[in-house]
Amino acid sequence: MALGTATPAYELRFDAGRICLDLLATTHPAERLDGVEALRAWIDGAGLVPRGTALGHADTSWLVGFRELRSHIGQLVRGPRVPDTSSYARALGRVNEAARAAPPPLRAVRGEGGALVRELVEPPGCAGLLALLARDTVELLTDPLARAAVRECEGDNCPLVYLDTSRGRRRRWCSSEVCGNRERVARHRRRAALARA
Repeated sequence: MALGTATPAYELRFDAGRICLDLLATTHPAERLDGVEALRAWIDGAGLVPRGTALGHADTSWLVGFRELRSHIGQLVRGPRVPDTSSYARALGRVNEAARAAPPPLRAVRGEGGALVRELVEPPGCAGLLALLARDTVELLTDPLARAAVRECEGDNCPLVYLDTSRGRRRRWCSSEVCGNRERVARHRRRAALARA
């Protein structure tokens, strides 16, 4: 897809269990944040802003910022549990730096029907949205139970990671409907081939 074209919403995934891990999923099977429109769709779908928030001011610098933070998060999440490399330290420093920014301020307003709904006080800035992702990453990395529940998908050629909150912690795939289904189909074909042999 050419830079600047929007990735269809159905290709964006939000099933990893944490927004920082959902951001990592935007790299597979190909670049999903392939333009500003795709980034706007991801920000909205991830719930970083209340539904209906105008993001028309987002530009290519936002795309660069999100992709850069995604790279650092990936290095931290997929890296060794007790790292001592300079690249890991650099990634950790960048995530910590991003987490320092103030998140977009919220307020409660009356919506349709009179119920209270969330609304941003002002249009969000890139730094504030990156701060939300960086803080989610810090929380994940510093929570021993959550960190221990991070898994890499067992699907063929699937590099996605997810938070395993299943009973018994036996989840094997990033998505039962995607990688799990592929595995079940492959297993069925292997059995059928053995039966024919």
